[in-house]
Amino acid sequence: MNASQGSLKRSLGVTSIVFLGLAYMSPFAVFDTFGVVSDVTNGHVPASYILITIAILFTALSYGKMVKIYPDAGSAYTYTKRTMGAELGFLVGWSALLDYIFLPMINALLAGIYLSASFPSVPAWLWIVGLVVLITVMNIAGIKVAVSANTLFVLLQLLVAIIFVILTIRSIYSGNGGTGLSSFPFYSKDISMSLLFSGASILALAFLGFDAVTTLAEETVEPEKNIPKGIFLIAVIGGIFFILVTYFIQVLYPDVSVLTNIEGASPEIAHHIGGILFQSVFTSGALISVLASGLAAQTSASRLLFAMGRDGVLPKKVFGYLHPKWQTPIFNIVFIGVVALSALLLDLVTATSLINFGAFTAFSFVNLSVIIYYFKNRQIEKTLSFLSYVVLPVIGLAFLIYLWVSLDLLAITFGLSWFGVGFVYLLFLTKGFHVKPPEYEFVESH
Repeated sequence: MNASQGSLKRSLGVTSIVFLGLAYMSPFAVFDTFGVVSDVTNGHVPASYILITIAILFTALSYGKMVKIYPDAGSAYTYTKRTMGAELGFLVGWSALLDYIFLPMINALLAGIYLSASFPSVPAWLWIVGLVVLITVMNIAGIKVAVSANTLFVLLQLLVAIIFVILTIRSIYSGNGGTGLSSFPFYSKDISMSLLFSGASILALAFLGFDAVTTLAEETVEPEKNIPKGIFLIAVIGGIFFILVTYFIQVLYPDVSVLTNIEGASPEIAHHIGGILFQSVFTSGALISVLASGLAAQTSASRLLFAMGRDGVLPKKVFGYLHPKWQTPIFNIVFIGVVALSALLLDLVTATSLINFGAFTAFSFVNLSVIIYYFKNRQIEKTLSFLSYVVLPVIGLAFLIYLWVSLDLLAITFGLSWFGVGFVYLLFLTKGFHVKPPEYEFVESH
């Protein structure tokens, strides 16, 4: 099926996938959450990152298996629909929308916070609207524009992060903080596993990028090979980066209570290790991070909406439409941009709570999809590994259940409320489950 008939155009390779995923993850997120998680875990942020990285790697393997079997747009929505039924697939996709739709809003909100602090005379709403318009226009222009911009943005973030680590190490060895390199950030006699998992549940947001790129399967060359490889590389590169960076920061600041503002710890640390000049560079890197993550998040969200619109579970003429020239789901991109403007009304805590629930729902059902696929395809089970298709996804699912339990009450309340709205809409769509939700039969020609 070609693009004019309702299929997206293939143009992405594994390198583009990795950079889009890393941009979505936003390497600078490691700085945004450090102070809070260090306080929660009593100075063991790297240990929490190890836990969440392990959990994510198990789930990444499940995503890799599913995208080989179903190389369509739609991610967890598509996998659940194909293995467990259209109704449950819709509810998983609906829950995952919390993750996809509200992340661009969080980036717009962060842009307002950063820029208002630097330019207090300019209203915050002006920065928010400006960022939303910019990323919307860039996404409408096509996937290649988004990929090129995000590659540059990720490289700039990594450069600033490397400078940050070098200056941190210099401060440690010059006696300007900390007590020298040690194993304390990973383990101490008073370490608490429950607190580590609480920290990991917060840090899970940093890994959303590996999941988001599965929505680009229809735009990827040889998706059965390149998407699984990209997913695994994104998770591994992100995990190693987060663990290393937070290790050195934690050594410098074993106790973050000495900082003036725990939630805004990183700019204060940047000033401590590099003065006002590096603090300005660091703030610029943070803004690049917000722009890159917002661009990648809007790209992925628009593709998930496209998959659901093409199926007809959302109005097809709007959500299933591709622009004939740019081959992008233009109405979806604009819709995500409009939703992002809710940053003018909501606070960061509320928005983050919405994302946590959606992300863990998607991750859990992808692991379940692999297990169900194994038991439903007994005629080919000899070619499948019980360890790979059952044991590993069960371990990934167990990690996620523990993380789900670690969510705060606000996240669970918002998530269940959203799920309830989706269930009511599904009842309407299926006339009380008397008819099946509409489905799109994907047939690809090469």
